Amino acid sequence: MNKVADTVTPLRNSNKIRVGAVSYLNTKPLIYGLENGMMKEEIDLVMDYPGKIAQALLDDSIDIGLVPVAIIAEMKEYHLDAAYCIASDGAVASVCLFSEVPVEEITTVLLDYQSRTSVLLVQYLLKKYWKINPLFKSAGHNFISLIKGTTAAVVIGDRALQQRKFSPYIYDLGLTWKQHTGLPFVFAAWVSNKPMTEQFIADFDQANQFGLDRLEEVVQENSCPDYDLKKYYTENIQYRLDDLKRQGLQLFLDWCRALKTSSMPV
Repeated sequence: MNKVADTVTPLRNSNKIRVGAVSYLNTKPLIYGLENGMMKEEIDLVMDYPGKIAQALLDDSIDIGLVPVAIIAEMKEYHLDAAYCIASDGAVASVCLFSEVPVEEITTVLLDYQSRTSVLLVQYLLKKYWKINPLFKSAGHNFISLIKGTTAAVVIGDRALQQRKFSPYIYDLGLTWKQHTGLPFVFAAWVSNKPMTEQFIADFDQANQFGLDRLEEVVQENSCPDYDLKKYYTENIQYRLDDLKRQGLQLFLDWCRALKTSSMPV
């Protein structure tokens, strides 16, 4: 198996390509081949939550990462050559705004510290789709317990699948984006901060496809008491970075870049 670290390290100990991936259930099909030894002579694989992987790519602690796409707007050089991503064309299930009240009654939104993409996406949707302007607050590690009254929160990943059992109002950000734009939404993609060879990309794509061809095995090897993983992998998440997803991604990145140059608070 490849070397898998629990946290990102900035040190380069070999000539291998440093690959970073998110340690969520939604990535398991894409990294299944890598975790089972594919490309083990070529890469070192590190795992962490989305924000950490994104920062590692900015810091050049990794060469390519499955990162929240908002980070692209901050990169001086980026390459989006791999054919796979984490996206939805409708409900994603694991990136949601959770609340005890209807969205129009929300006064405060706690923002999940683990992914800037979801933070920016909910701000976009609240402004452009729901047309409300709540107070935004950065959230710490135990913020889910603060979802009370008119205080809502953006929760992502495996914790969002669990929170679906508790919140009376669940606003799926993938579905809402689709309703607003008519396009799929790309939450994360394989992004490199330097050119990769054509052979590396071809081998890397093959490694990604390995798990997608073996979804039953992936489901069996991962536990999720809160949600049907087969449904999650086949109905909620889409993994191929096709032209429509690139269109949706470009629309979102254009807004992210405009936001950086405006006075609108983030």
